[in-house]
Amino acid sequence: MAGKGRVAGMALEKRPPDLLGNSAWNAIAFVVAVVLNLAILPFVIARLGLAAFGVASLVTACIAPALVFSNALGLSTARELALRLGPSDRDDARRLFATAIALATVAGGLITIFFGVAGAPLARLGFHLPGPAAHDLGLAFGLASAGWLCQCVSAVFVSLLTARQDYRRIALIGIASTVVSTLSMLLLIPAAPYASTFLGCQALGFVTGLLMALAWSRGAIRPWLAPPALHRKALGRLVRLGGWQVAAQGGALLAVQADRYLLGALLQPQFVGFYGVAQRLQEATYIGILKVGEILFPFFSTLQKESDDRKVDLLFRSSWILNLLAASALGALIPVAGPLLHVWTGAEVAAEAAQVLVVLSIAGILGSTANVFGFYLLAQGRSRSNALIALITGIVTLATSAIVLPGFGWQAAGWSACAGMMAQMTTIVLLLCRSFDSAGMWLRVVHSVLMPLGVGIATALTLRYGLDHAPFRLAPSWWSVGAVALLTAVIIFVLGVAASQLGPYRSACLQDLRAIFSRFVPLKVI
Repeated sequence: MAGKGRVAGMALEKRPPDLLGNSAWNAIAFVVAVVLNLAILPFVIARLGLAAFGVASLVTACIAPALVFSNALGLSTARELALRLGPSDRDDARRLFATAIALATVAGGLITIFFGVAGAPLARLGFHLPGPAAHDLGLAFGLASAGWLCQCVSAVFVSLLTARQDYRRIALIGIASTVVSTLSMLLLIPAAPYASTFLGCQALGFVTGLLMALAWSRGAIRPWLAPPALHRKALGRLVRLGGWQVAAQGGALLAVQADRYLLGALLQPQFVGFYGVAQRLQEATYIGILKVGEILFPFFSTLQKESDDRKVDLLFRSSWILNLLAASALGALIPVAGPLLHVWTGAEVAAEAAQVLVVLSIAGILGSTANVFGFYLLAQGRSRSNALIALITGIVTLATSAIVLPGFGWQAAGWSACAGMMAQMTTIVLLLCRSFDSAGMWLRVVHSVLMPLGVGIATALTLRYGLDHAPFRLAPSWWSVGAVALLTAVIIFVLGVAASQLGPYRSACLQDLRAIFSRFVPLKVI
């Protein structure tokens, strides 16, 4: 029996990854999170008011630097564990896990204490937050930082599941966390309509995710667990990869939060609320695409011994699929930005934030360039390149924000995101062409990276222009907004596929589409 158990364990370790199935689980978790988060936001704004919601957004932005540490730790741990899945590597994997847990609890605890003690005074000083909307600022920082600590520790346990590509459990953890957070908002915010209540409900979701990750890890992969301890070699591996990843996460933080920081310093909290609504809608769509492609990270980690031609082929084919998906999903927001915000959150928010949502959606499409390539670089241990990309993006974004926001007001928010993503795309294209010694590299970059994004932006802006100058106005109703958004996504997808047939890689594009449709479409339609 013991021999059979060992054989089964070895078979489990060698099981090939199910990329489409993993993407499906990530997509399911994304859809549930998006539906619940977008559905609850009008309720939250109506009960809290835009000023209190803006304060909560600023607290979240202040806590965001801590994500640099937790995200880098989770990614570094996942990559190192993905390289040590065999039974012979189990002791080494346990030492890595023990070191990662020690870092999460000790360093994470110190970061939590700092934000809990110093967060509120620094925020009042930097963002000028007197008044009733910010009276519970200390409690808001305490709850937000406690939620982040749960998220940080959970990331280490989830890294075990990520390394083993167990995206079913990862998806269920995310779904449960979102459901608990949403239900708690429905129950608690009417009784206590404060920014701290909103952040406390989010923290309850993170607590739920931590408990589920802990329970499933102890049940399914107990042999890989170990109590917190620092092991020098394991710490060195995590720091070598994580050090550059911290720089990469820091650059990404600047790119995402620059406008919010400057809006908080220059204007009243309600303008941060307007921006937060537009950003949340764009961010939910963007992160959904990122989640679908997230399964490529552990998969690319297993390709260390493959030839460069094989890596290039997988990299660009994955990039084309995800870029086309991103352009279709984000482009669908552009023609319906105003009516969508109107039916979702009201006429006031729509009037203020529609243009910002359009600009942020364009920035999201441009930013999709980094998705697949970023996962590839991280899986190959090239965190220095990831850090370079993120830092250039963050610096350009922050510099542009500092120039345009004081001069053009809050409606210029989002311009800096476009500038940053343009810089990011340029850097990535140059790194792509330098990373592989392959003939026709520029042609592949144009065909698989730039063309689907360009088709998406051009088509979405053309449709928006047509709707704005049409003899009728799109009614602010869910059915009309949904129908136009879906039609836009389909048009972008079809035109993107048609454009892919103009290049030499058209057969590979069609082959990948057939593989996806044959997996998820029950009838043989192709």
